[in-house]
Amino acid sequence: MNKNMSIVGVPMDLGADRRGVDMGPSAIRYAGVVARLEKMGFHIEDRGDIFVTRPQRFTETENHKYLDQVVEANEKLAEVVSDIMTAGRFPLVLGGDHSIALGTIAGVAKHVKNLGVIWFDAHGDLNTGETSPSGNIHGMPLAASLGFGHKRLTNIGGFAPKLQPENVVIIGARDLDQGERDLIKRIGIKVFTMHEIDKLGMARVMDEAIAHVSKNTDGVHLSLDLDGLDPHDAPGVGTPVIGGISYREGHVSLEMLADADILCSAEFVEVNPILDRENMTARVAVALMSSAFGDKLL
Repeated sequence: MNKNMSIVGVPMDLGADRRGVDMGPSAIRYAGVVARLEKMGFHIEDRGDIFVTRPQRFTETENHKYLDQVVEANEKLAEVVSDIMTAGRFPLVLGGDHSIALGTIAGVAKHVKNLGVIWFDAHGDLNTGETSPSGNIHGMPLAASLGFGHKRLTNIGGFAPKLQPENVVIIGARDLDQGERDLIKRIGIKVFTMHEIDKLGMARVMDEAIAHVSKNTDGVHLSLDLDGLDPHDAPGVGTPVIGGISYREGHVSLEMLADADILCSAEFVEVNPILDRENMTARVAVALMSSAFGDKLL
């Protein structure tokens, strides 16, 4: 793995329309992410946080809450991530809500022609304005990255689509809206729900996921939403769903991903300190990062 790593935070809560998750980058830094990665031999450059404009009032455009601000922040993020890739460094993005994946993937996809994505999440994030029950854009970034949805979201970074369905794997899903189910079936995205994880075991799921996402790709982006874990292990998230991936299953999956040595970028999102207990979820995020980037007991 590239030992030259650049960290950028995105204090975004507008995609979730719930305060607190904008403090996620600060919480993860406070949990010691830089010291942990430096101890592992990484050369860390912290680029600080993307500025996110605060709206003076609630806005909604065609069932997209705060569309202007979300697009603006993600365009900035895409530029920063692209700059990091141009410099030959590994981008690690700290969220913020999952709408920031729009900018991360746009920035990475400018440099990785056939980008694969492993999407750890309780949700599919495959809604569009037509299917979303809430209008929250943090439920739309994967769909938009695949080219589905509002043009201002699909065209972040100036091109679309960023991803092909056959290069995406969702792991840990257990709460999908009907529109997301329909899109998954229509375009054939590989999904490992909690049913498959319980039935097959995490090791086999990861073997199959890694094989699938590596087949025709030039690099793989990890997008990890902390609500993919069970709320018992990661309580500080805005949309918890019981029955999720356990702490140990999370580590096993990311240890296997590190062994595969296929990652070119990563983001860890949806840490909400207001809903957390003693920064537990941020500390879990840092621990999972260490596994994803190759930390081993022996």
